[in-house]
Amino acid sequence: MSDSGQQLTAAGELRHLLTLEGLSRELLMQILDDAEQFLAPPTQQVVRSRVLSGLTVANLFFEPSTRTRASFELAAGRLGADVLNLDVSTSSRIKGESILDTIYTLQAMQVDSFVVRDAAAGVPQMIANAVRPGVCVLNAGEATVAHPTQGLLDALTIRRARPDLASLKICIVGDIAHSRVARSAVQALMTLGAGSIRLVAPPSLQPDAGLYPGAALYDNIEQGIAGAHIVMALRIQRERIADHDDIPDSETYAQRFGVNPHNLKGADDDVLVMHPGPMNRGVEIDGGVADGPRSLVTEQVRNGVAIRMALLERVNRTASQWRDT
Repeated sequence: MSDSGQQLTAAGELRHLLTLEGLSRELLMQILDDAEQFLAPPTQQVVRSRVLSGLTVANLFFEPSTRTRASFELAAGRLGADVLNLDVSTSSRIKGESILDTIYTLQAMQVDSFVVRDAAAGVPQMIANAVRPGVCVLNAGEATVAHPTQGLLDALTIRRARPDLASLKICIVGDIAHSRVARSAVQALMTLGAGSIRLVAPPSLQPDAGLYPGAALYDNIEQGIAGAHIVMALRIQRERIADHDDIPDSETYAQRFGVNPHNLKGADDDVLVMHPGPMNRGVEIDGGVADGPRSLVTEQVRNGVAIRMALLERVNRTASQWRDT
């Protein structure tokens, strides 16, 4: 393989995880199946492994995160790795050092995997292009374009709750235009063969139609939710939007696009509700719905650790062929 920044080796093994776009159904199914092995019943102890013993995983979160960073930290630790969390507020990048200078410095300290989150598009790929062959890069959230581990954990959560994906109507409601969560979730679900995907957003937060081929776009939540088996609410990405003038205020948004008991009456009788977090209760989702019996939010969080364990194990297994030479 000539380009270390490519996701897959010539043999089709996962080298880095940068995006779900272009990955095969077979590979996604293998990743979900691997993650299942790390999901013990709630009454049992947490599943642990020593497969990454002696390796170091660095979490480089140049954009703030609590959930995703904690999930990756737990995943790496439960696989036996040493974990380094870079404090960006005091890092050399703040002092003017480039991202790649930071990567080269940490490589010299024998970091084996970089988990990267950044508000700028292209940063995970840039790092993957620069690291040594035996070093892995995983995208933990990139601008508005990709959040592949979130997409996979959402797919795993849906598959565990409703295994027959081909029969499902899945509705995603919120700031679709700026949501990397929606991008990656739709890529995963389309590849896995979901029956129908509907995207609901206010007109000002509608995506370009070409970004979601095969998905139906709505600006009316009742129409989008009608008959849905899964409804996922998204947070408005205000921090990623330069002009806020045309975004509905919180009260208006809650009335017209918030997921609540009233509009869920039009969904399937056994509808299940998801949210990637963090939640604005009473805005994009009703608090009673988020905490109610139809909610899969807790399962999403739990499944996130398992997905990240499966991915860290897989990419490091691929990288071992260069480390051993």
